[in-house]
Amino acid sequence: MPGTLAPTPTNMEVETIKKYVAIKKGGPFQLVTGARPTPGPGEVCIRNHAVGLNPLDWKNLYYGEMVKTWPEVFGIDTAGIVEAVGNDVTAFKPGDAVMSLAGHGGRAGAFQEVTTVPAHFVCKKPAIWTFEESSSVPICYLTAAAAVTKTLGMPLPYIRAELGLEGEDGFTINGTTAPSIRSILVVGGSSGVGASSVQLLRLALPLAVIITTNSPKHNDHVMKLGATTCTDRHDPNFVEKAKSACPGGDGVDAIIDAVGGSAENAGLFDVLRPDGPKLYSQVFTGNKVVIPEGVSSVTVFGRMMFQLPGGMFAMSKLVDLVDDGKFKLPLQVNVSGNGLEAIGPGLEKLKAGVSGTKLVVSL
Repeated sequence: MPGTLAPTPTNMEVETIKKYVAIKKGGPFQLVTGARPTPGPGEVCIRNHAVGLNPLDWKNLYYGEMVKTWPEVFGIDTAGIVEAVGNDVTAFKPGDAVMSLAGHGGRAGAFQEVTTVPAHFVCKKPAIWTFEESSSVPICYLTAAAAVTKTLGMPLPYIRAELGLEGEDGFTINGTTAPSIRSILVVGGSSGVGASSVQLLRLALPLAVIITTNSPKHNDHVMKLGATTCTDRHDPNFVEKAKSACPGGDGVDAIIDAVGGSAENAGLFDVLRPDGPKLYSQVFTGNKVVIPEGVSSVTVFGRMMFQLPGGMFAMSKLVDLVDDGKFKLPLQVNVSGNGLEAIGPGLEKLKAGVSGTKLVVSL
């Protein structure tokens, strides 16, 4: 069924949009023109004002990580103005300022003027964040939410409330529930997913010890987000220092690996408490990690959150967390350029390496 368009002359006149397309594996990108999309049932069309740049974007370009066919439209984070909604969408209307997870290719990729996504990918843009700041968050937040939920084995507090759950009873994953978790190590605490995980962990486990690994220059920021202490995994005494921060000094109950750090440092698993649940949640990065015997492991990614109990509420509740001061911008935002053509150079800059910063492009 046709969607509802914003009642402005501009929307009625615009029949085409520009797309920044990866022509083949390894590039190049090319600016092309395509038909302006119309939302189907349950969909929202967003005119993008800013897009986030993510490692998966350049990995898709160079390695085809999640690419089925070429040419392809990348981009998995966006913020902008709702241009049209499917007739059955009631949470949003044309003209709303929003932020959203985007998809993989076609109408759903963020690297184009208008992106079409399912309504549960979207939430209202927090008033205190710019479009650029908002575009830096969705995939990091959703991936962290999935990692925390799978690690703890129960819904996050704000989702538990939405599900009408009371007390500490929840679903069980990996044979444990949140009350058994006293300490957690977040590998890559100054990454977008790591900084988001620290905040969600602090909401879920107010009294837990949260240890992070990150460059010392980011310690102050990560501590303000809720970490108990920060460590440097390249320190030769890293294991001993991390353990000493845990209750009893015997190690952590769980690890959330936001950057695939275990692939670089197998000794990371020595931080786990020998008689604990030994939980390991690895964010999908493409890095191969050898899991020691006895460690319960799961690989997580952003869209997984929608498959977990209450996960369909995850994005809609995000704006409430921000408005209530319970979730802060994970990383400092750096505008890498303006216009779709700035995306390619921005991805090269990201591929070369950035730290404690999220690159975005204004449109």
